[in-house]
Formats: sequence, structure tokens, C-alpha cells
Amino acid sequence: MPRYTPASDLLAARHILVTGAGDGIGRAAALTFAAHGASVILLGRTASKLEKVYDEIEQCGGPQAAILPLDLAQATPVHYEQVAQTIEKEFGGLDGLLHNAADAGTLTPMELYEPDMWYRVMQVNLHAAWLLTRACLPLLRKSGDASIVFTTADVGRQGRAYRGAYGVSCFGLEGLMQILADECATETRIRVNSLDPGAVRTGMRARAYPGENPRTLPAPEDIMPAYLYLLGPDSRGVNGQALNAGDFLK
Repeated sequence: MPRYTPASDLLAARHILVTGAGDGIGRAAALTFAAHGASVILLGRTASKLEKVYDEIEQCGGPQAAILPLDLAQATPVHYEQVAQTIEKEFGGLDGLLHNAADAGTLTPMELYEPDMWYRVMQVNLHAAWLLTRACLPLLRKSGDASIVFTTADVGRQGRAYRGAYGVSCFGLEGLMQILADECATETRIRVNSLDPGAVRTGMRARAYPGENPRTLPAPEDIMPAYLYLLGPDSRGVNGQALNAGDFLK
């Protein structure tokens, strides 16, 4: 794929929900989407972080954003239905859903993995993604061109020792993407894909690889062309694909 250069108004008049929007890739995505014309709905655990991103969008002159604090580790199906109801009330519908929030868990052999940590990682990374998608599908169907993107990882496409619950949850996300994409194949209004951002300079990456020099890694902003492509109209017809962010930077 040639290097992708998005139009400045690529996401004009679109409403896009971003999970994990308080920092890292989620923050970069929210700011980038707003800069390209989208009204961004910021969902995350820490309200203060979301407020900072909201203020940044406002200072840059982006469209009016919205804040939805939600702890995915504790949320119940009712909470996700409430999120969808709030979005419908405030925006009327939804054009994009970026699943980005994640818990990396621990680097531990399977037999030593703590059950409580396992349950938490699965809840945040996989169960929350399904529940939020389930609640938002009626809103996405109202759009003439909707996109769902699951942020995954290489360890969800090829198993690797000690990645534990995180790796398994990413495999689950890839399966969820494929099944949902197949179900939506006849609904040309909704496309579903996954994206592996690769090694990126984020706090989660630093915690997982403490000996790594972060300066050798791209910043979250550097991989935004991939997210813009998938959430924007240029990816119409792309469905059920497991993509890599690096492919958009060549």
C-alpha cells in the first residue's frame, strides 16, 4: 500500500467514539480525528485526562467533543447501554468506533498467571469491546458510512511466550473482528477491521518493555494515517482485514 495522505476535511461531520482516549494512541487519535473535522466522543477511565484532551481539541478549534468517563474493568452491560443512549441523545448516531483501551496484564508463564489479573485483562480488552460494540451497532447503522476498528497487536496474530491474558485477548479481538465483519458483509454501511499499531512510544509499551529505549520508537502521532484511513471514507469496501499501521507509512 502506498503512503497514505488524508484530506484535511476527511472526517468532517462524522461522530467518532474513541476508547482509552485519555493518553497514548487514544489521545493522539482523538486529537487527529478532531483536526480532520470529526466530533470526537472521549471515553476513558480517568476524567481528568479526558478533560485535558477535550481542552486541547477546543484550543485547536476542533468540533465540539464530548466526555464519557467509564471504568471498563468495572462496567456492566447496563453501563454500555447508557453510553449508547447518551450518544444517541447528544449526537443522534455514530459514524466510527475505535476500540483502543487495553490492559497489558503481566509477562508471566500461563501456569503462574494470577486469575484475578487474567479476568481483568479479558474484561477490559475483550468483553468491553464486545459489549460496547453490541450497544453501539444500532447507532452505527444510522450512518451512511460507518467503521469499527479494533486495535490489536502482533501477539494476537502469532502466539508468543509469556504474553498471557493480553495475547489471548488480542486473539479474541481478531476473532471478534472477523465474525462481526462477516455478519456486516451484507450491510455496506458498516465495515469492521483490526489494526496492529506496532511498537509505539506509549506508557503501556514502556511498562511491558522497561529495558527498551522509547526514543527508538515512533510516537503515537506518527501512526495516525492508518487510523484516519480506516475511520474515513477512503476505506469503503475494506472489511474483515487484519492490517498493520506500518503499511500506511511506506
